Amino acid sequence: MSESGSTYAAAGVDIEAGDRAVELMKEWVKKASRPEVVGGLGGFAGLFDASALARYQRPLLASATDGVGTKVDIARQMGVYDTIGRDLVGMVVDDLVVCGAEPLFMTDYICVGKVYPERVAAIVKGIAEGCTLAGCALVGGETAEHPGLLGADDFDVAGAGTGVVEADRVLGADRIRTGDAVIAMASSGLHSNGYSLVRHVLFDRAGWALDREVAELGRTLGEELLEPTRIYALDCLALTRTTEVHAFSHITGGGLANNLARVIPEGLRAVVDRSTWTPGAIFQLVGQAGAVERPELEKTLNMGVGMMAVVPADSVDVALTTLADRGVDAWVSGEITERTAGDPEAVTMTGDHAG
Repeated sequence: MSESGSTYAAAGVDIEAGDRAVELMKEWVKKASRPEVVGGLGGFAGLFDASALARYQRPLLASATDGVGTKVDIARQMGVYDTIGRDLVGMVVDDLVVCGAEPLFMTDYICVGKVYPERVAAIVKGIAEGCTLAGCALVGGETAEHPGLLGADDFDVAGAGTGVVEADRVLGADRIRTGDAVIAMASSGLHSNGYSLVRHVLFDRAGWALDREVAELGRTLGEELLEPTRIYALDCLALTRTTEVHAFSHITGGGLANNLARVIPEGLRAVVDRSTWTPGAIFQLVGQAGAVERPELEKTLNMGVGMMAVVPADSVDVALTTLADRGVDAWVSGEITERTAGDPEAVTMTGDHAG
């Protein structure tokens, strides 16, 4: 008796489901566009009209790529897929804006064990919403189905972004001076870093469930853990237009001190005072539930600060007003001082958190 030949579908890849996902996501991708985008979804490559860069004297392209780590597993367990895309955009575009670059466009990569069209479309919806919040375009992407490598419900996301900055306006360590002020911008929560620690502490050690109502949070644990990453790109760009900015630091994996240190030059130090803010309840809960010492928390989580700006002391008032007008909770958290000879620490944390 003859046997029928093998097919791609029999191997676990459903091309028709993939096509259906593309159709469902088209409306969202259209909303995440810019005038420079040429063509639409469905080509082999996204097109962006580079003649728009002619207004620059010496345009430098900035690029960044990232994912959202094990936060995707929270989305999978919750069955909520339209926020994880905003996390992805935030991780990418806010790395771009640190050097002063305006995000221009992004592409995404979604890897799944099995294509569920509505699920993929929901992820792309979140990415498109994030791009809109960042003022950039979503020009393309890829959805890959990997049966046998991933479980049917498993998935991961990654993205890459491109931005542009005038060469003589690149921000960074070389601009920072003694006496500069360090401004902190509040995070919306955990953002997309440290979830391996958070999951270990709250699930494995404390035995909490995602549907647990947590009084300190005012909502369920799952809702807190899925709170989207705040996207600061347009806020930071607005800051560069209204006042002088010397540097930004995106507070992601590694925590506040390690990320801020990346933009502090040799011979100088950032002194950050913890007493200027109170971390949100989720940070305290993770510390208490897992008996996590403060140094470990601070090198893993953002502790309530998602972005920092270093500005001249006489720019503080305008900077804080600009951010307040844009709905960003921000405050002076420290200052730049000289570093003593032989001291390797670029960032010194002082005081205890308020509250």
